[in-house]
Amino acid sequence: MTDRPGNLLEVRDLSVRFGAKEVVRGVNFDIAPGEKLALVGESGSGKTITALSLLRLAGDAVVQGSAVFEGRDLLALSEREMRGVRGGDIAMIFQEPMTALNPLMTVGRQISEVLELKQALTQAQSWQAAIELIASTGIPEPERRAAAFPHQLSGGQRQRAMIAMALASRPKLLLADEPTTALDVTLRGQILELLADLQRQTGMAVLLITHDLNLVRRFADRVAVMEQGVLVEQGPVAGIFQAPQHAYTRRLIASQPRRDVVEGDPDANAKPVLRAQNLRVSYPTPLPGVRGWFKKGEFIAVHSADLCLLPGRTLGVVGESGSGKSTLAQALLGLLPYQGSVEVVGSTWQAPAARNTQPNQRLRRQIQVVFQDPFSSLSPRLTVEEIAGEGLRVHEPGLPLPERRRRVEAALAEVGLTEAQFPGLLARYPHEFSGGQRQRLAIARALIVQPTVLVLDEPTSALDVTIQQQVLALLQRLQRERGLAYVLITHDVDVVRAMAHDVLVMKDGVIVEAGSVSQVLNAPREGYTQALVAAAH
Repeated sequence: MTDRPGNLLEVRDLSVRFGAKEVVRGVNFDIAPGEKLALVGESGSGKTITALSLLRLAGDAVVQGSAVFEGRDLLALSEREMRGVRGGDIAMIFQEPMTALNPLMTVGRQISEVLELKQALTQAQSWQAAIELIASTGIPEPERRAAAFPHQLSGGQRQRAMIAMALASRPKLLLADEPTTALDVTLRGQILELLADLQRQTGMAVLLITHDLNLVRRFADRVAVMEQGVLVEQGPVAGIFQAPQHAYTRRLIASQPRRDVVEGDPDANAKPVLRAQNLRVSYPTPLPGVRGWFKKGEFIAVHSADLCLLPGRTLGVVGESGSGKSTLAQALLGLLPYQGSVEVVGSTWQAPAARNTQPNQRLRRQIQVVFQDPFSSLSPRLTVEEIAGEGLRVHEPGLPLPERRRRVEAALAEVGLTEAQFPGLLARYPHEFSGGQRQRLAIARALIVQPTVLVLDEPTSALDVTIQQQVLALLQRLQRERGLAYVLITHDVDVVRAMAHDVLVMKDGVIVEAGSVSQVLNAPREGYTQALVAAAH
Protein backbone atom coordinates (compact mmCIF):
# COMPACT_ATOMS: atom_id res chain seq x y z
CA MET A 1 0.00 0.00 0.00
CA THR A 2 1.39 3.38 -0.98
CA ASP A 3 1.15 6.20 1.51
CA ARG A 4 -1.19 8.95 0.41
CA PRO A 5 0.06 12.47 1.15
CA GLY A 6 -1.61 14.16 4.06
CA ASN A 7 -3.18 11.11 5.65
CA LEU A 8 -4.69 11.67 9.07
CA LEU A 9 -4.09 8.06 10.11
CA GLU A 10 -1.78 5.41 8.66
CA VAL A 11 -2.05 1.89 10.06
CA ARG A 12 0.72 -0.56 9.10
CA ASP A 13 1.11 -4.27 9.91
CA LEU A 14 -1.29 -4.08 12.85
CA SER A 15 -1.45 -7.37 14.75
CA VAL A 16 -3.38 -8.04 17.94
CA ARG A 17 -2.83 -11.14 20.04
CA PHE A 18 -4.51 -12.46 23.18
CA GLY A 19 -2.08 -15.03 24.62
CA ALA A 20 -1.34 -17.44 21.80
CA LYS A 21 -4.42 -16.43 19.77
CA GLU A 22 -3.84 -13.86 17.02
CA VAL A 23 -7.17 -12.11 16.39
CA VAL A 24 -5.93 -9.40 13.99
CA ARG A 25 -2.95 -9.83 11.69
CA GLY A 26 -1.09 -7.72 9.15
CA VAL A 27 -3.75 -5.02 8.82
CA ASN A 28 -2.92 -1.96 6.68
CA PHE A 29 -5.17 1.01 5.92
CA ASP A 30 -5.15 4.82 5.70
CA ILE A 31 -7.71 7.48 6.49
CA ALA A 32 -7.43 10.96 4.97
CA PRO A 33 -8.85 14.05 6.76
CA GLY A 34 -12.58 14.25 6.19
CA GLU A 35 -12.76 10.73 4.75
CA LYS A 36 -15.36 8.12 5.61
CA LEU A 37 -13.91 4.61 5.73
CA ALA A 38 -16.17 1.66 6.55
CA LEU A 39 -14.68 -1.45 8.13
CA VAL A 40 -17.09 -4.34 7.51
CA GLY A 41 -17.23 -8.00 8.43
CA GLU A 42 -19.14 -10.40 10.66
CA SER A 43 -18.95 -10.61 14.45
CA GLY A 44 -15.61 -12.03 15.47
CA SER A 45 -13.88 -10.78 12.31
CA GLY A 46 -11.70 -8.38 14.36
CA LYS A 47 -13.33 -5.04 13.40
CA THR A 48 -13.98 -3.73 16.91
CA ILE A 49 -10.69 -4.96 18.36
CA THR A 50 -8.87 -3.15 15.51
CA ALA A 51 -10.54 0.14 16.51
CA LEU A 52 -9.98 -0.45 20.25
CA SER A 53 -6.31 -1.25 19.72
CA LEU A 54 -5.84 2.14 17.95
CA LEU A 55 -6.97 3.79 21.21
CA ARG A 56 -5.01 1.25 23.30
CA LEU A 57 -8.20 0.01 24.88
CA ALA A 58 -7.78 -3.64 23.95
CA GLY A 59 -7.21 -4.78 27.56
CA ASP A 60 -4.29 -7.17 27.99
CA ALA A 61 -3.83 -7.76 24.26
CA VAL A 62 -0.34 -7.62 22.71
CA VAL A 63 -0.56 -5.02 19.91
CA GLN A 64 2.19 -4.76 17.29
CA GLY A 65 2.73 -2.63 14.20
CA SER A 66 2.19 1.14 13.92
CA ALA A 67 -0.76 3.54 13.85
CA VAL A 68 0.56 6.99 12.93
CA PHE A 69 -1.96 9.76 13.71
CA GLU A 70 -0.87 13.28 12.69
CA GLY A 71 2.78 12.22 12.76
CA ARG A 72 2.61 10.42 16.17
CA ASP A 73 2.54 6.64 16.53
CA LEU A 74 -0.40 5.93 18.85
CA LEU A 75 1.04 2.53 19.75
CA ALA A 76 4.26 4.13 21.02
CA LEU A 77 2.73 6.96 23.13
CA SER A 78 2.73 6.86 26.93
CA GLU A 79 -0.56 6.18 28.72
CA ARG A 80 -0.60 9.85 29.87
CA GLU A 81 -0.24 11.07 26.27
CA MET A 82 -2.95 8.63 25.15
CA ARG A 83 -5.40 10.06 27.68
CA GLY A 84 -5.05 13.40 25.91
CA VAL A 85 -5.82 11.75 22.54
CA ARG A 86 -8.80 9.68 23.70
CA GLY A 87 -12.03 11.63 23.75
CA GLY A 88 -10.13 14.62 22.30
CA ASP A 89 -8.60 14.29 18.81
CA ILE A 90 -10.04 10.78 18.54
CA ALA A 91 -13.49 10.01 19.94
CA MET A 92 -15.34 6.72 19.91
CA ILE A 93 -19.02 5.76 19.84
CA PHE A 94 -19.56 2.32 21.29
CA GLN A 95 -22.12 -0.20 20.11
CA GLU A 96 -23.84 -0.69 23.44
CA PRO A 97 -24.74 2.70 24.96
CA MET A 98 -26.04 1.20 28.21
CA THR A 99 -22.55 0.03 29.15
CA ALA A 100 -20.84 3.22 27.94
CA LEU A 101 -23.08 5.74 29.72
CA ASN A 102 -22.82 6.33 33.48
CA PRO A 103 -26.15 5.13 34.98
CA LEU A 104 -25.80 7.49 37.98
CA MET A 105 -25.47 10.73 36.00
CA THR A 106 -27.98 12.54 33.84
CA VAL A 107 -27.25 12.40 30.13
CA GLY A 108 -26.87 16.20 29.90
CA ARG A 109 -24.37 16.23 32.79
CA GLN A 110 -22.24 13.55 31.10
CA ILE A 111 -22.09 15.58 27.88
CA SER A 112 -21.49 18.91 29.66
CA GLU A 113 -18.60 17.34 31.60
CA VAL A 114 -16.83 16.59 28.31
CA LEU A 115 -17.46 20.16 27.12
CA GLU A 116 -16.07 21.63 30.35
CA LEU A 117 -12.99 19.46 30.10
CA LYS A 118 -12.25 19.69 26.37
CA GLN A 119 -13.55 23.15 25.46
CA ALA A 120 -12.98 24.99 28.77
CA LEU A 121 -16.62 26.19 29.01
CA THR A 122 -18.33 27.28 32.24
CA GLN A 123 -20.92 24.98 33.79
CA ALA A 124 -23.82 27.09 32.49
CA GLN A 125 -22.32 27.33 28.97
CA SER A 126 -21.57 23.63 28.83
CA TRP A 127 -25.11 22.73 29.94
CA GLN A 128 -26.60 24.91 27.19
CA ALA A 129 -24.16 23.46 24.63
CA ALA A 130 -25.06 19.91 25.80
CA ILE A 131 -28.77 20.61 25.18
CA GLU A 132 -27.92 21.93 21.67
CA LEU A 133 -25.84 18.83 20.94
CA ILE A 134 -28.67 16.56 22.13
CA ALA A 135 -31.10 18.49 19.90
CA SER A 136 -28.71 18.19 16.93
CA THR A 137 -28.90 14.39 17.15
CA GLY A 138 -32.68 14.48 16.71
CA ILE A 139 -33.76 13.69 20.29
CA PRO A 140 -37.16 15.35 20.93
CA GLU A 141 -37.58 17.61 23.96
CA PRO A 142 -33.80 18.00 24.42
CA GLU A 143 -34.07 19.97 27.70
CA ARG A 144 -36.19 17.28 29.33
CA ARG A 145 -33.97 14.49 27.96
CA ALA A 146 -30.80 16.24 29.18
CA ALA A 147 -32.17 15.97 32.73
CA ALA A 148 -32.97 12.26 32.27
CA PHE A 149 -30.84 9.30 33.33
CA PRO A 150 -29.77 6.72 30.68
CA HIS A 151 -32.35 4.12 31.78
CA GLN A 152 -35.14 6.68 31.17
CA LEU A 153 -34.32 6.92 27.46
CA SER A 154 -35.14 4.45 24.70
CA GLY A 155 -32.32 2.43 23.09
CA GLY A 156 -32.27 4.75 20.11
CA GLN A 157 -32.19 7.88 22.29
CA ARG A 158 -29.30 6.48 24.35
CA GLN A 159 -27.35 5.85 21.18
CA ARG A 160 -27.92 9.41 20.02
CA ALA A 161 -26.83 10.72 23.43
CA MET A 162 -23.60 8.71 23.00
CA ILE A 163 -23.06 10.35 19.62
CA ALA A 164 -23.64 13.79 21.14
CA MET A 165 -21.06 13.02 23.82
CA ALA A 166 -18.48 11.83 21.28
CA LEU A 167 -18.94 14.97 19.19
CA ALA A 168 -18.62 17.27 22.20
CA SER A 169 -14.81 17.23 21.98
CA ARG A 170 -14.87 18.14 18.22
CA PRO A 171 -12.67 15.18 17.29
CA LYS A 172 -10.55 14.95 14.14
CA LEU A 173 -11.29 11.25 13.89
CA LEU A 174 -14.47 9.53 15.03
CA LEU A 175 -14.41 5.76 15.55
CA ALA A 176 -18.04 4.71 15.25
CA ASP A 177 -18.61 1.08 16.32
CA GLU A 178 -22.04 0.00 14.99
CA PRO A 179 -23.42 3.47 15.83
CA THR A 180 -26.86 2.79 14.39
CA THR A 181 -27.51 -0.78 15.56
CA ALA A 182 -30.18 0.29 18.04
CA LEU A 183 -31.83 2.77 15.70
CA ASP A 184 -34.79 2.65 13.35
CA VAL A 185 -34.28 2.89 9.62
CA THR A 186 -35.40 6.53 9.48
CA LEU A 187 -33.22 7.45 12.46
CA ARG A 188 -30.28 5.65 10.88
CA GLY A 189 -30.65 7.92 7.91
CA GLN A 190 -30.86 10.96 10.19
CA ILE A 191 -27.75 9.97 12.15
CA LEU A 192 -25.79 9.33 8.96
CA GLU A 193 -26.83 12.73 7.60
CA LEU A 194 -25.91 14.30 10.95
CA LEU A 195 -22.46 12.69 10.91
CA ALA A 196 -21.99 13.69 7.26
CA ASP A 197 -23.02 17.33 8.03
CA LEU A 198 -20.70 17.53 11.03
CA GLN A 199 -17.94 16.10 8.99
CA ARG A 200 -18.39 18.66 6.22
CA GLN A 201 -18.37 21.46 8.82
CA THR A 202 -15.37 20.24 10.84
CA GLY A 203 -13.34 18.12 8.39
CA MET A 204 -13.69 15.20 10.85
CA ALA A 205 -12.81 11.77 9.47
CA VAL A 206 -14.95 8.74 10.34
CA LEU A 207 -13.97 5.09 10.71
CA LEU A 208 -17.36 3.33 10.63
CA ILE A 209 -17.42 -0.24 11.95
CA THR A 210 -20.56 -2.01 10.81
CA HIS A 211 -22.13 -5.13 9.37
CA ASP A 212 -24.94 -3.15 7.72
CA LEU A 213 -24.08 -2.97 4.03
CA ASN A 214 -26.95 -0.59 3.21
CA LEU A 215 -25.33 1.81 5.66
CA VAL A 216 -21.95 1.46 3.96
CA ARG A 217 -23.49 2.11 0.55
CA ARG A 218 -25.13 5.31 1.78
CA PHE A 219 -22.38 6.71 3.94
CA ALA A 220 -18.83 5.63 3.20
CA ASP A 221 -16.28 6.78 0.61
CA ARG A 222 -14.18 3.64 0.88
CA VAL A 223 -14.74 0.20 2.38
CA ALA A 224 -12.34 -2.34 3.91
CA VAL A 225 -13.61 -5.92 4.32
CA MET A 226 -12.34 -8.01 7.24
CA GLU A 227 -12.54 -11.78 7.64
CA GLN A 228 -11.08 -13.60 10.66
CA GLY A 229 -8.65 -10.82 11.54
CA VAL A 230 -7.37 -10.21 7.99
CA LEU A 231 -8.28 -7.38 5.59
CA VAL A 232 -9.25 -9.33 2.48
CA GLU A 233 -10.30 -6.43 0.26
CA GLN A 234 -10.52 -2.64 0.28
CA GLY A 235 -11.31 0.10 -2.21
CA PRO A 236 -13.95 2.70 -3.21
CA VAL A 237 -17.49 1.74 -2.16
CA ALA A 238 -18.94 1.74 -5.69
CA GLY A 239 -16.12 -0.47 -7.04
CA ILE A 240 -16.33 -3.05 -4.22
CA PHE A 241 -20.14 -3.35 -4.42
CA GLN A 242 -20.21 -3.59 -8.22
CA ALA A 243 -17.29 -5.98 -8.64
CA PRO A 244 -16.24 -7.64 -5.34
CA GLN A 245 -13.03 -9.63 -5.85
CA HIS A 246 -13.00 -11.79 -2.72
CA ALA A 247 -15.43 -14.69 -2.14
CA TYR A 248 -16.15 -13.46 1.43
CA THR A 249 -17.14 -9.98 0.18
CA ARG A 250 -19.43 -11.57 -2.42
CA ARG A 251 -21.08 -13.67 0.32
CA LEU A 252 -21.67 -10.61 2.55
CA ILE A 253 -23.23 -8.65 -0.32
CA ALA A 254 -25.50 -11.59 -1.18
CA SER A 255 -26.77 -12.01 2.42
CA GLN A 256 -30.14 -10.36 2.10
CA PRO A 257 -33.15 -11.83 3.95
CA ARG A 258 -34.92 -14.33 1.63
CA ARG A 259 -38.66 -14.96 1.59
CA ASP A 260 -39.58 -18.61 2.08
CA VAL A 261 -43.04 -18.73 3.66
CA VAL A 262 -46.32 -20.50 2.87
CA GLU A 263 -48.09 -18.05 0.56
CA GLY A 264 -51.74 -17.88 -0.47
CA ASP A 265 -54.90 -16.92 1.34
CA PRO A 266 -55.46 -18.35 4.80
CA ASP A 267 -58.07 -21.00 5.47
CA ALA A 268 -61.46 -19.24 5.60
CA ASN A 269 -62.59 -21.45 8.49
CA ALA A 270 -59.43 -20.97 10.58
CA LYS A 271 -59.99 -19.49 14.02
CA PRO A 272 -57.64 -16.67 15.09
CA VAL A 273 -54.88 -17.76 17.50
CA LEU A 274 -54.45 -14.16 18.67
CA ARG A 275 -56.94 -11.34 18.57
CA ALA A 276 -56.92 -7.87 20.12
CA GLN A 277 -59.84 -5.44 20.07
CA ASN A 278 -59.72 -1.84 21.12
CA LEU A 279 -56.46 -2.54 22.99
CA ARG A 280 -55.28 0.45 25.00
CA VAL A 281 -52.19 0.76 27.23
CA SER A 282 -51.59 3.87 29.36
CA TYR A 283 -49.19 4.99 32.08
CA PRO A 284 -49.84 7.54 34.84
CA THR A 285 -47.73 10.70 34.62
CA PRO A 286 -47.23 13.45 37.23
CA LEU A 287 -49.13 16.70 36.68
CA PRO A 288 -47.48 20.06 37.40
CA GLY A 289 -48.47 22.30 40.28
CA VAL A 290 -51.30 21.78 42.78
CA ARG A 291 -53.27 19.54 40.37
CA GLY A 292 -50.54 16.92 40.76
CA TRP A 293 -51.41 16.53 44.45
CA PHE A 294 -54.87 15.18 43.69
CA LYS A 295 -54.60 13.28 40.45
CA LYS A 296 -52.24 11.94 37.82
CA GLY A 297 -52.00 12.65 34.13
CA GLU A 298 -51.95 9.90 31.54
CA PHE A 299 -49.60 8.90 28.77
CA ILE A 300 -51.25 6.63 26.21
CA ALA A 301 -48.65 4.24 24.77
CA VAL A 302 -51.10 2.24 22.59
CA HIS A 303 -54.40 3.71 21.30
CA SER A 304 -57.29 1.32 20.53
CA ALA A 305 -55.32 -1.25 18.52
CA ASP A 306 -57.13 -4.02 16.64
CA LEU A 307 -55.35 -7.07 15.24
CA CYS A 308 -56.08 -10.62 14.20
CA LEU A 309 -53.53 -13.40 13.68
CA LEU A 310 -54.38 -16.73 12.03
CA PRO A 311 -52.50 -20.04 12.45
CA GLY A 312 -49.30 -20.39 10.41
CA ARG A 313 -49.21 -16.65 9.54
CA THR A 314 -46.84 -13.83 10.45
CA LEU A 315 -48.03 -10.38 11.41
CA GLY A 316 -45.24 -7.79 11.06
CA VAL A 317 -45.46 -4.75 13.37
CA VAL A 318 -43.22 -1.91 12.16
CA GLY A 319 -42.53 1.57 13.39
CA GLU A 320 -39.82 3.71 14.92
CA SER A 321 -38.56 3.51 18.52
CA GLY A 322 -41.24 4.84 20.82
CA SER A 323 -44.05 4.01 18.38
CA GLY A 324 -45.58 1.52 20.84
CA LYS A 325 -44.51 -1.74 19.11
CA SER A 326 -42.89 -3.37 22.14
CA THR A 327 -45.65 -2.08 24.49
CA LEU A 328 -48.22 -3.71 22.20
CA ALA A 329 -46.21 -6.96 22.30
CA GLN A 330 -46.01 -6.89 26.12
CA ALA A 331 -49.78 -6.35 26.41
CA LEU A 332 -50.41 -9.30 24.05
CA LEU A 333 -48.09 -11.41 26.23
CA GLY A 334 -50.09 -10.51 29.33
CA LEU A 335 -47.15 -8.65 30.89
CA LEU A 336 -48.79 -5.20 31.13
CA PRO A 337 -52.14 -3.94 32.35
CA TYR A 338 -54.37 -2.95 29.42
CA GLN A 339 -57.91 -1.98 28.52
CA GLY A 340 -59.87 -3.66 25.75
CA SER A 341 -59.66 -7.37 25.00
CA VAL A 342 -56.85 -9.79 24.11
CA GLU A 343 -57.68 -13.39 23.18
CA VAL A 344 -55.00 -16.07 22.95
CA VAL A 345 -56.25 -19.30 21.32
CA GLY A 346 -59.83 -18.30 22.19
CA SER A 347 -59.23 -17.42 25.89
CA THR A 348 -58.71 -13.99 27.47
CA TRP A 349 -56.13 -13.04 30.10
CA GLN A 350 -57.51 -13.08 33.62
CA ALA A 351 -57.10 -9.58 35.11
CA PRO A 352 -54.60 -8.48 36.16
CA ALA A 353 -52.86 -10.16 33.22
CA ALA A 354 -49.40 -9.97 34.79
CA ARG A 355 -50.49 -12.30 37.66
CA ASN A 356 -49.61 -15.96 37.27
CA THR A 357 -53.03 -17.45 38.03
CA GLN A 358 -53.67 -20.94 36.67
CA PRO A 359 -55.69 -19.73 33.63
CA ASN A 360 -52.95 -17.16 32.85
CA GLN A 361 -50.28 -19.82 33.26
CA ARG A 362 -52.10 -21.98 30.68
CA LEU A 363 -52.17 -19.03 28.25
CA ARG A 364 -48.47 -18.29 28.80
CA ARG A 365 -47.73 -21.75 27.48
CA GLN A 366 -49.56 -20.87 24.25
CA ILE A 367 -47.75 -17.58 23.62
CA GLN A 368 -43.98 -17.35 24.05
CA VAL A 369 -41.43 -14.65 23.25
CA VAL A 370 -37.96 -14.33 21.69
CA PHE A 371 -36.24 -11.09 22.68
CA GLN A 372 -34.08 -8.70 20.74
CA ASP A 373 -30.78 -9.16 22.47
CA PRO A 374 -29.48 -12.73 22.73
CA PHE A 375 -26.78 -11.50 25.14
CA SER A 376 -29.00 -10.06 27.86
CA SER A 377 -32.06 -12.34 27.47
CA LEU A 378 -30.20 -15.48 28.66
CA SER A 379 -29.02 -15.80 32.25
CA PRO A 380 -25.21 -16.14 32.34
CA ARG A 381 -25.51 -18.30 35.46
CA LEU A 382 -27.63 -21.05 33.89
CA THR A 383 -26.39 -23.89 31.70
CA VAL A 384 -27.83 -24.57 28.25
CA GLU A 385 -29.87 -27.44 29.70
CA GLU A 386 -31.34 -25.19 32.43
CA ILE A 387 -32.13 -22.37 29.97
CA ALA A 388 -33.77 -24.56 27.34
CA GLY A 389 -35.68 -26.58 29.96
CA GLU A 390 -36.92 -23.51 31.89
CA GLY A 391 -40.44 -23.68 30.40
CA LEU A 392 -40.80 -27.38 31.26
CA ARG A 393 -39.92 -26.74 34.92
CA VAL A 394 -42.67 -24.11 35.06
CA HIS A 395 -45.38 -25.82 32.99
CA GLU A 396 -44.64 -29.52 33.61
CA PRO A 397 -42.92 -29.60 37.03
CA GLY A 398 -43.66 -33.32 37.50
CA LEU A 399 -41.79 -34.36 34.35
CA PRO A 400 -39.11 -37.01 35.10
CA LEU A 401 -35.55 -35.76 34.58
CA PRO A 402 -34.67 -38.21 31.71
CA GLU A 403 -37.80 -37.15 29.77
CA ARG A 404 -37.06 -33.46 30.38
CA ARG A 405 -33.50 -33.94 29.12
CA ARG A 406 -34.77 -35.79 26.03
CA ARG A 407 -37.11 -32.90 25.20
CA VAL A 408 -34.36 -30.33 25.78
CA GLU A 409 -32.05 -32.20 23.38
CA ALA A 410 -34.84 -32.47 20.79
CA ALA A 411 -35.64 -28.72 21.02
CA LEU A 412 -31.94 -27.82 20.70
CA ALA A 413 -31.49 -30.18 17.73
CA GLU A 414 -34.50 -28.57 16.04
CA VAL A 415 -32.74 -25.18 16.05
CA GLY A 416 -29.42 -26.66 14.90
CA LEU A 417 -27.57 -27.02 18.25
CA THR A 418 -26.31 -30.61 18.72
CA GLU A 419 -23.90 -32.51 20.94
CA ALA A 420 -21.90 -33.52 17.84
CA GLN A 421 -21.29 -29.86 16.99
CA PHE A 422 -20.79 -28.69 20.59
CA PRO A 423 -19.38 -31.45 22.82
CA GLY A 424 -20.77 -31.16 26.36
CA LEU A 425 -23.55 -28.90 25.00
CA LEU A 426 -26.00 -29.23 27.91
CA ALA A 427 -23.42 -28.25 30.53
CA ARG A 428 -22.17 -25.18 28.64
CA TYR A 429 -22.97 -21.54 29.46
CA PRO A 430 -24.28 -18.78 27.14
CA HIS A 431 -20.93 -16.90 27.01
CA GLU A 432 -19.45 -19.87 25.12
CA PHE A 433 -21.68 -19.18 22.11
CA SER A 434 -21.87 -16.54 19.39
CA GLY A 435 -24.83 -14.12 19.07
CA GLY A 436 -26.52 -16.24 16.39
CA GLN A 437 -26.12 -19.44 18.43
CA ARG A 438 -27.55 -17.71 21.52
CA GLN A 439 -30.55 -16.58 19.53
CA ARG A 440 -31.08 -20.21 18.44
CA LEU A 441 -30.93 -21.19 22.12
CA ALA A 442 -33.56 -18.50 22.93
CA ILE A 443 -35.81 -19.90 20.16
CA ALA A 444 -35.38 -23.45 21.56
CA ARG A 445 -36.36 -22.16 25.03
CA ALA A 446 -39.55 -20.67 23.57
CA LEU A 447 -40.43 -23.75 21.49
CA ILE A 448 -39.99 -26.39 24.17
CA VAL A 449 -43.48 -25.84 25.66
CA GLN A 450 -45.10 -26.28 22.20
CA PRO A 451 -46.59 -22.78 21.89
CA THR A 452 -49.09 -21.74 19.22
CA VAL A 453 -47.85 -18.12 18.93
CA LEU A 454 -44.33 -16.71 19.10
CA VAL A 455 -43.77 -12.99 19.68
CA LEU A 456 -40.47 -12.13 18.01
CA ASP A 457 -39.22 -8.78 19.36
CA GLU A 458 -36.49 -7.62 16.91
CA PRO A 459 -35.10 -11.19 16.79
CA THR A 460 -32.29 -10.44 14.34
CA SER A 461 -31.37 -6.81 14.93
CA ALA A 462 -28.26 -7.67 17.00
CA LEU A 463 -26.96 -10.19 14.43
CA ASP A 464 -24.69 -10.05 11.36
CA VAL A 465 -26.28 -10.16 7.94
CA THR A 466 -25.24 -13.76 7.21
CA ILE A 467 -26.35 -14.95 10.69
CA GLN A 468 -29.57 -12.92 10.37
CA GLN A 469 -30.30 -14.79 7.15
CA GLN A 470 -29.76 -18.16 8.91
CA VAL A 471 -32.01 -17.26 11.89
CA LEU A 472 -34.79 -16.03 9.57
CA ALA A 473 -34.51 -19.23 7.49
CA LEU A 474 -34.80 -21.24 10.74
CA LEU A 475 -37.92 -19.31 11.84
CA GLN A 476 -39.48 -19.75 8.39
CA ARG A 477 -38.79 -23.53 8.47
CA LEU A 478 -40.25 -23.88 11.98
CA GLN A 479 -43.37 -22.00 10.87
CA ARG A 480 -43.88 -24.31 7.87
CA GLU A 481 -43.28 -27.49 9.91
CA ARG A 482 -45.22 -26.59 13.06
CA GLY A 483 -47.83 -24.19 11.75
CA LEU A 484 -46.59 -21.55 14.23
CA ALA A 485 -48.04 -18.05 14.16
CA TYR A 486 -45.63 -15.12 14.64
CA VAL A 487 -46.00 -11.53 15.79
CA LEU A 488 -42.83 -10.00 14.37
CA ILE A 489 -41.83 -6.68 15.96
CA THR A 490 -39.12 -4.98 13.90
CA HIS A 491 -37.94 -1.75 12.37
CA ASP A 492 -36.20 -3.60 9.51
CA VAL A 493 -38.38 -3.38 6.42
CA ASP A 494 -36.30 -6.08 4.64
CA VAL A 495 -37.04 -8.55 7.46
CA VAL A 496 -40.79 -7.79 7.25
CA ARG A 497 -40.67 -8.25 3.49
CA ALA A 498 -39.04 -11.67 3.94
CA MET A 499 -41.18 -12.95 6.84
CA ALA A 500 -44.59 -11.31 7.10
CA HIS A 501 -47.97 -12.08 5.51
CA ASP A 502 -49.65 -9.00 6.98
CA VAL A 503 -48.29 -5.72 8.37
CA LEU A 504 -49.32 -3.13 10.96
CA VAL A 505 -47.54 0.24 10.88
CA MET A 506 -47.42 2.07 14.23
CA LYS A 507 -46.70 5.71 14.98
CA ASP A 508 -47.05 7.33 18.42
CA GLY A 509 -49.10 4.38 19.70
CA VAL A 510 -51.59 4.44 16.80
CA ILE A 511 -51.89 1.87 13.98
CA VAL A 512 -51.70 4.23 10.97
CA GLU A 513 -51.79 1.55 8.24
CA ALA A 514 -52.58 -2.15 8.03
CA GLY A 515 -52.90 -4.71 5.25
CA SER A 516 -51.07 -7.46 3.39
CA VAL A 517 -47.28 -7.19 3.10
CA SER A 518 -47.43 -6.42 -0.63
CA GLN A 519 -50.11 -3.72 -0.15
CA VAL A 520 -48.37 -1.93 2.70
CA LEU A 521 -44.75 -2.15 1.49
CA ASN A 522 -45.23 -1.89 -2.28
CA ALA A 523 -48.01 0.72 -2.30
CA PRO A 524 -48.00 2.50 1.10
CA ARG A 525 -50.79 5.06 1.49
CA GLU A 526 -49.53 6.93 4.55
CA GLY A 527 -46.62 9.40 4.34
CA TYR A 528 -45.07 7.83 7.46
CA THR A 529 -45.07 4.34 5.90
CA GLN A 530 -43.65 5.78 2.67
CA ALA A 531 -40.77 7.36 4.66
CA LEU A 532 -40.05 4.03 6.45
CA VAL A 533 -39.99 2.10 3.17
CA ALA A 534 -37.85 4.76 1.43
CA ALA A 535 -35.33 4.84 4.32
CA ALA A 536 -34.77 1.08 3.98
CA HIS A 537 -33.16 1.46 0.54
